[in-house]
Amino acid sequence: MITAKNLKKHELIGLEAEIITSNNEDLVGLKGKIVDETRNLIVLETKKGEKKILKKEATFKIKIQDEEVRVDGNVLVGRPEERIKK
Repeated sequence: MITAKNLKKHELIGLEAEIITSNNEDLVGLKGKIVDETRNLIVLETKKGEKKILKKEATFKIKIQDEEVRVDGNVLVGRPEERIKK
């Protein structure tokens, strides 16, 4: 089960996310479903199409069940399959 404490060890694809801070102010408030993840990027499917966001430049609010968790993108940097093993 995904919780706030173990979020970084789980698959993020399929979760709803919102950007709450970013070095690029145009991205703040962007919401969507995480459809892909690489070492440095999260891809959100938004109403206006897919948007690629650098993990290290953003803070995300990720919805887990009925809870919203604030996650610094720096914590998520790394290949998903390697991050899960840590």
